[in-house]
Amino acid sequence: MLCRRAALLLLGILVSLSAWAQKPPPKQPNVPPEYERAGGPYVPTPNIVVDRMLALANVGPRDYVMDLGSGDGVIVITAAQKLQASGFGVDIDEELIRLSNERAKKLGIAERVRFEARDIFKTDVSKATVVTLYLLPEFMRKLRPKLYEELRPGTRVVSHDYHFEEWMHDSTVSFDVPEKEFISGVPRATLYLWIVPARVGGQWKMQVDGHGDYELALRQHYQRFQGAATAGGNKTSLQEAQLNGTDIRFVMEQGNRRGLFGGKVEGNRIEGTVTWGDGKTAKWRAVKQPG
Repeated sequence: MLCRRAALLLLGILVSLSAWAQKPPPKQPNVPPEYERAGGPYVPTPNIVVDRMLALANVGPRDYVMDLGSGDGVIVITAAQKLQASGFGVDIDEELIRLSNERAKKLGIAERVRFEARDIFKTDVSKATVVTLYLLPEFMRKLRPKLYEELRPGTRVVSHDYHFEEWMHDSTVSFDVPEKEFISGVPRATLYLWIVPARVGGQWKMQVDGHGDYELALRQHYQRFQGAATAGGNKTSLQEAQLNGTDIRFVMEQGNRRGLFGGKVEGNRIEGTVTWGDGKTAKWRAVKQPG
């Protein structure tokens, strides 16, 4: 009798295990039902990551945010809805594009944002003031020259988890995102920020009020530059050179005089102010030479 009861109990356990095994696996959390597709659920960027990306780029009402590989459109939609920005998203998935445009319309922001199915490498990015990315390394490498050449100086680029390698980022931040473990297996996000630099490499003629004329020779690698100033046959290397978008800074020493130069690059012209070691200031300007 005891053996029969044990056998029945074992049979019951096996039946329960079989029924449990046949149940479909639980859905990943935080997946909106409208993004359930035949090919599997599309998992959008977690909201905390979206908010931090937009904050890192300092997005505001005057910005035009372009998301390359926009997916469900959450970044552009959040920028428009929360920060009153305008924007444009591109993705190769036509269904996600349709859903993104529908959502923008329902939220009443369709006049400020739109989404199109197109190739990110053929997309005109020149209008953007902010570009957001969540793309694999091979796509980041291919996009790097396009963004560097086509974006206007001062444009901010923010990438989630992946970087441009030789184009060093200007800023980075990492933080815990537990829900990302269901996406990538790593419960953490890293964001990278680049500010597209003005083009300053080349030969310049510089005038400093009350201090004469100089020849500037600058060499540039993305936002990093170095160079020297020559006047009256005397050559001095620039120190503490910094380029942040269109803002340029460097220190130049002439004899026992040290000057901190700060200016704004506008195409082939630079204008700014130099502060000398004794606290006195003067205006300076430079014009880029042909060739």
